[in-house]
Amino acid sequence: MALSVGTTAPDFELFDQDKNKLTLSSYRGKKVVLVFFPAAFTGVCKAEVCSFQSAIQRLNGMNAQVVAISRDQPFANKAFAVANGLEFPIGSDYLLNTITAYDVLFENFAGLPGYTSSSRATFVIDSTGKIAHVHVTENPGVEPNYDEIYAAVEATA
Repeated sequence: MALSVGTTAPDFELFDQDKNKLTLSSYRGKKVVLVFFPAAFTGVCKAEVCSFQSAIQRLNGMNAQVVAISRDQPFANKAFAVANGLEFPIGSDYLLNTITAYDVLFENFAGLPGYTSSSRATFVIDSTGKIAHVHVTENPGVEPNYDEIYAAVEATA
């Protein structure tokens, strides 16, 4: 079960797609839309990140920063970001530490025994670091309800 609303979001330190340090705490004072996706270059993951990219100005206008996290290496995340014109960081959680901390592990991803990735999950984190909204899909082949997420961002301080 993923973390719940009202709890403090765990900080993390990952490498982004440009191999720069990426931390949640560096966005304190802003809302964060934290997007976990299972794998770069898969159809649903592409649709999801492109949906957030399409809404980037709307989200930025609400003082929100999109941060994505996947298990993929920084090199794959870089190619994925470039291929899709993404203007937000993608953290590489190849050790699964952050995915574990947020309790969104997805075991045997894509029917591959022993391959662990992340569930498709979105956390809206308020400007003080508290979780304001959680959405975890049961089926990683299903996109989240974007309108619900955007409404949660708008309603969050």
